[in-house]
Parts: sequence; C-alpha cells; structure tokens
Amino acid sequence: MTAYTDPPKESFQLSQLIHDTRYRSYTFQFIALVLLLAGVGYLLSNLFENLRNAGLSISYGFLGQPAGYDINQTLIDYTNQDTHMRASVVGVLNTLLVAFLGCITATILGVFAGVGRLSKNWLVAKLMSVYVEAFRNVPVLIWILIISTIVTIMPSPRAFKGETPDAEMLFGMVAFTNRGVYIPKPVWNEGSAVVVAVFVLSVIGMFAYRAYAKKLLFNTGKLLPMGWPSLVILFVPAVLAFFVMGRPIGIDIPKLGGFNFTGGIDLQRPLIALWLALSIYTGAFIAENVRAGIQAISRGQTEAAASLGLRPGRIMSLVILPQALRVIIPPVISQYLNLTKNSSLAIAVGYMDLTGTLGGITLNQTGRAIECVLLLMLFYLIISLSISAIMNAYNNRVKLKER
Repeated sequence: MTAYTDPPKESFQLSQLIHDTRYRSYTFQFIALVLLLAGVGYLLSNLFENLRNAGLSISYGFLGQPAGYDINQTLIDYTNQDTHMRASVVGVLNTLLVAFLGCITATILGVFAGVGRLSKNWLVAKLMSVYVEAFRNVPVLIWILIISTIVTIMPSPRAFKGETPDAEMLFGMVAFTNRGVYIPKPVWNEGSAVVVAVFVLSVIGMFAYRAYAKKLLFNTGKLLPMGWPSLVILFVPAVLAFFVMGRPIGIDIPKLGGFNFTGGIDLQRPLIALWLALSIYTGAFIAENVRAGIQAISRGQTEAAASLGLRPGRIMSLVILPQALRVIIPPVISQYLNLTKNSSLAIAVGYMDLTGTLGGITLNQTGRAIECVLLLMLFYLIISLSISAIMNAYNNRVKLKER
C-alpha cells in the first residue's frame, strides 16, 4: 500500500528576490525606497552642512518677534505691533477666505456656463462658448490685473455725497467704489446664538427633507414638492426665532463720513479683484467639466425620462446630473486645488495672503527663507489634501451604486 504525502516545501533562496515573480516587485520597491531615502538624506545633510558653515541654523523664534507692518484686509484684530505668527495667521485666513469664496462662485458660474453651452438657444450657447474660450486661454494673472483696473475706475466715495450725488448706494445699503465694496455688517446681540442655531438646524432639516423626498421617489415613484417646502423649512423657523428672541440680530449699514465710508464690512479692491478673477477664470474650466459630464450621459436617458412625462428641469436634476457627477467631480477637485494655489498671485494686486505675509514681508525682514518656505509648503500641502479628502468623500457619496 502506497502512502501519499505533501511535497516538501521549497526553501527560500536569495535568488528568488530577482528571479521569482512573487518577490521581484517587492525587491524593486525596496531598492527604490532605499535610493529615495538616501537622496533625501544627502540633500538634508548638505543643507545642514551649508547652514553650519554659514553660521546659521533653522529656528522659528522669529515668529514671536513684532511684525512691524500693516495688513489692509483682516478677518481678526491685527496691528503692526503683533507678532509675525499673528501676521501669518491673518495671511492664512485671507487665503482661506478667497479660496472659499472663489470655489463657490466658480462652481456656480461653471454649472450655468456648462449647461448654457448645451442650450438649444443659439445665442446663449455662443455666448457661453465665448466666455469659456476667452477666459481659459488667457493667463489668470492678466485677468487679475484687468479686473483690478476695472474696479479702480468705479466712482470714488466722494461721488456719494452732496445734494445731487453722482452715485447712489444699491438698496441704500451697498456701495461700489474704487476703494472696494461696502456692505452691511450683522450686529450680534444677546440671543443671536439661538437664532443662528435654529437656522443651522433648519439647513440640516432642509437637506434631510430633500433626501427623504428623493428616496421616496426612487422607491415608490411618489413625487413630493421640493421647492416651497425647502424654503419653508429653511426660513420660517429662523424668522420665528428671530422675532421670539426680540430681534437680536441687527445690521450696521455703511455710512459716508468725511472722505470714506464707515461701518459695515469693507471688501477692499484687492480682495474683489482676486476673488472675481479666480472665480471667472476657474469657472470657465469647470464649465467644460460640466459639459463633458452631461454629454457623457446617453441621449436615451433624456428621451426615456421625457417619455415618462418628466419636465426638463426634473430630467436634469433627477436623471442627468446624478449620473454626470461621477464624471464631473474628479476634474473639479483639480480645479479647486488650482484656484487655491493660484491665490498666491494675490501679491500682484496687494492682497495680503499667506504668500504676501509669511512668504513676502516676513521673509524679507527676518531673512529666514528656509523656515518661511517650509511653512508655506506645509500650509499648501495641508489645505490641498483637505480639499481632496472632502471632495473625494462627496464623490464616494454621490457615485452610482449598483444593485
């Protein structure tokens, strides 16, 4: 009687790291990692040796020294006696402000322009095509300078005074001048936190209602109204809370005093120029992403939805866009990243973002080029990875889920 046993296991040999396909890829990856670490180590050792020969060292103590310069647009209190650290924080907030406003505005412009390019109206389609081609093929720096120049030819604050003023405030509350735009400022009194909390809950409730209505439509085919219930949920609770709490939120309207406006919020010319230029420029690229995403959907989808009696608006919001988002969102993430990094051109119009504060005046005053550049790189790396993470999470949520 013959007994069968498992064949003896082959012993591992070093030659398998090269000749065995099971291990070869790991070998090459390990070699590449070692070479990369060796290169980085050489560069760092060379850096520290040069610093040591020059009698220098990497130190961030300069961040605690007085900055000694003013910043025109700030979101937090700042004076020239504050430290370089606080000046850098102001620059970070200014960068985030223009990036946030730019991404929102560029998305709105891009969606309208992308859909408009596919319009059956010949004039609308051609106008959107001209907008896209004009802004995509001219460097963004030129558009920043052009829009900054346009803002400078607007009326001066003096034009708003006198018995017969040459310019008037929009709705009696907003003033467009060559120094910037002056808008009303909310005044937060006691009890305003309750109104804000109610409004935040209303926003959550509105999105919850719309998600429920969409789920009900997909599961049962029953169509609930979307428009007016969303508006009621969004505004009615907050308005009721506003009056119940005794109108705790006021408005500080800009007023002309002397040679300039006082009160309200001052959106200065550099911010306006940078915001509009980045938004319009990036919006042209997003428009092409939107157009490509919509055209990636088969025309049969539209025809099938129309045969069921859906209106064009419903077809776009319920059939076309949900499928097109999987094509639109990935390139839009790149456009958001480009907009954020292009905001470093702010120094061209005097807007003090992080590049103008930490990478500009602070670097020149302290001479700490390596430290400042490393901090700049770290900030842009963090903000870019954060934008990518948020948008990728949204992309995973809206992608098509197969049954």
